[in-house]
Amino acid sequence: MMTYSLPKLPYAYNALEPHCDEQTLKIHHDMHHKSYVDGLNKAEQKLQEARNSGDFCLIKHWERELAFHGSGHILHTLFWENMMPNGTLNPQGCVVDQIKKDFGDYEKFKKQFTEAAVAVEGSGWTILAWNPTLQKLVILQAEKHQNLTQWGVTPLLVLDLWEHAYYLKYQNRRLEFINAWWNIANWDIVNQRFNNVAK
Repeated sequence: MMTYSLPKLPYAYNALEPHCDEQTLKIHHDMHHKSYVDGLNKAEQKLQEARNSGDFCLIKHWERELAFHGSGHILHTLFWENMMPNGTLNPQGCVVDQIKKDFGDYEKFKKQFTEAAVAVEGSGWTILAWNPTLQKLVILQAEKHQNLTQWGVTPLLVLDLWEHAYYLKYQNRRLEFINAWWNIANWDIVNQRFNNVAK
């Protein structure tokens, strides 16, 4: 059985200051993300035990745990990569060309993404994804990691809107956090992901 582990951050805990504070980043990565990794490993273990024993009486529970913790682990891994010190304020590249095609221009995209992020109900994410079936970029709200998604999409840019991502610094000022986050967005990795999937 494959075992998952917590990935290292691609930068120091204080590297995203002042937009994302060191204490929040440390707690978010070392505790919250780790809990999803641990939950994913446990779900995988319990499903293997069920296969071995033939007892699937808790299948619904462990499949839900697999979806929840697996989605949390994947999205957090993407999230850390989606940020960098001194982010790209004026992004360029193929993904921006596609953004202009699908959203009109970059500022219209940014406004829609921001408003979608503000409007996420409770805990969740906002995601810019490539939909190969529709051959376009889409903005999605994924509540509780695994809800309100589209089949077959590849996430390119993800923003964590669970309160643990911003509450120590921004309290309930979600919009202030979102506006600050644009300053540390890593468009290099977004372009790389887009080039890998948009054939």
